[in-house]
Amino acid sequence: MTEPETDLIAQLFFGRDDAENDNQSGLLQVGFRPNSAYDAALTGRKSLVIGRKGAGKSAICMRLMAPGVYPGATVLITPDDAAGEEIRRFELQGLTPDTAKSLIWRYVFAVQAARHLVRHAREHRRITPPSVRVLKRFLRASGEGDELRLYDRLLNGRRGLQSSLALEAFGVKASVDLAGASEGARADRQLRVLEKGVLAAFTELRCGTQHEPLLLLVDQVEQVWSLDPDSNSMVVGLLLASKHAAAAFPRAVRCVLFLRSDIYDSLIFGNADKFRGDEARIGWTYEDLYDVSLIRARASLRASLTPEQLWGEVFPARVEGEETAGYLFSRALPRPRDAIQFLNLCRDTAKERGHRRVSEADVLLATVQFSQWKLQDLANEYLVNYPFLARLFAMLEGAGFVVLRGALQQRFDAHREALHRQFPEYAEVLTLEGVIDTLFAVNFLGVKRGNGVVYAGGAQQTIQSHETEFHIHPCFRPALSALAPIELHPYNPRTQSHRLESQQVSLPFPLDAGFVVGREFGLLDSLLTSCERILRQLARAELPEEVRSEVSRQVGRILSEASAVRERLREGQYVNVDWHVVEAADYLGALAGGLVAHGMGDEDHAGGSYVVQRIQREAATLIRAVGGAGGGSLRSGESN
Repeated sequence: MTEPETDLIAQLFFGRDDAENDNQSGLLQVGFRPNSAYDAALTGRKSLVIGRKGAGKSAICMRLMAPGVYPGATVLITPDDAAGEEIRRFELQGLTPDTAKSLIWRYVFAVQAARHLVRHAREHRRITPPSVRVLKRFLRASGEGDELRLYDRLLNGRRGLQSSLALEAFGVKASVDLAGASEGARADRQLRVLEKGVLAAFTELRCGTQHEPLLLLVDQVEQVWSLDPDSNSMVVGLLLASKHAAAAFPRAVRCVLFLRSDIYDSLIFGNADKFRGDEARIGWTYEDLYDVSLIRARASLRASLTPEQLWGEVFPARVEGEETAGYLFSRALPRPRDAIQFLNLCRDTAKERGHRRVSEADVLLATVQFSQWKLQDLANEYLVNYPFLARLFAMLEGAGFVVLRGALQQRFDAHREALHRQFPEYAEVLTLEGVIDTLFAVNFLGVKRGNGVVYAGGAQQTIQSHETEFHIHPCFRPALSALAPIELHPYNPRTQSHRLESQQVSLPFPLDAGFVVGREFGLLDSLLTSCERILRQLARAELPEEVRSEVSRQVGRILSEASAVRERLREGQYVNVDWHVVEAADYLGALAGGLVAHGMGDEDHAGGSYVVQRIQREAATLIRAVGGAGGGSLRSGESN
């Protein structure tokens, strides 16, 4: 492959943001990457596919619906707002909200199975069996036509369960056979009649032995969910109904539910432990996203693209010293939607700038915009659970990406009253511990554990009280102007040109003639010694590695600049050494203050406290030295 042409960039496309449109574009079929959750749902080992928004739940659902993928029949159920409202409002006297809502879901599943059997019977026998004819009469009497919307089907179920279903086809008269029971008991008994009739048809057609079960797929539940008891009961009822369907129609019906992890994990109900074995959680690694990007690039270009061509010719090989794929995927949350959006944005940026290939500058520009997108998307994703998230993000703007517990406490204390006033119903959550737990749960903050930083997901345990060092996820750092571990202005004395003047002068004696070192050289030597002491203290201090590196870099710049000034002085140039040393001392004082502001000097960080004290002492010593006569105070500093 040679230098990419303009039309190659024009063809490059990594897919749509959502699985439904991605499926229509054709990229989902050719660019789908099977994972363990998909395999578990396909084979029937698991019935709950759980993942964050954008993790690929709907992609798995669409893939299972594709012709020739699942060997049996499939039915997709996706509630809309009207259907969701109907389920949330459904209740039955004598039953708990969870159980009542499970009955309306059971009705939907039974009707879907009955409709399938009426169509499917022709594949088994020429003559329709009696049990199937009974189901056909029931569907006709209940108004359950083939084109009925889910909302209308729920209306039918609500009316029937709260009064009586059209069970005459099964030889049951509700007014006689079901009289005297409570509303809830009557509804349950009616449903059992319907389910018994469906099971009879499955048995007579031998569907449980001749082919794969009917697969009922329930997706997009988050579209009708809100943080209220009725919504929770709606989802719990769905879980209970799915397990009931598997037992009511053994080997004939199977349900797979696609649920967002924050919804599923928030549910509290008595039988939750019975669903643990049904869970299949979606997880993505950088290597997985690397494969997805290559597969989709090949599909859009219709070319046998190699990794070296994608990450070397179409995209730059490196960005800011990192391999491009690693740069991109470490700055996105580990889910396909984020990777697809980031890659497309890089491509769009290059196209808008008239480039023949994606350049490093294009990627850097896209990084900032992508970070802004994702910060807003994260707040929107958890708007129902945590409506205060955007305020917490703003609280950490400009804080640096390493955040210690003490510094977070200070920032939270400054915003606590306003947060409680704006979100009084969340006052119990809006504590320091609650804020840390929330920011960790949504993947905004990671926690330093051992030699690395871990983010929520998988088997990661929650934040422990002894953990004090947190990192903002790289995805959100550009949007928050948190590109450095802590906010420190770089040391650059040349920005104060009036303080540092240099010109060529003729000195009355050679500098290497053995004369006593002058005051200017003594000041510079004192500055060099102070920097070396600070660096030694840093090397053994218990500070976040990124912070130690950043402070070392700035102190190293002071050291390097002082050496350069000393050399210019030896070459006979005039340098305003007093101003140079004062600038360095002022910067060191500001550096110590910055460390304190970021919580590096409190009691929880003795190592940081020692560094702060060392920097403050050295800065004070240098200021005194500049004011001293003949350099007498230059040698008064500590030796170590």
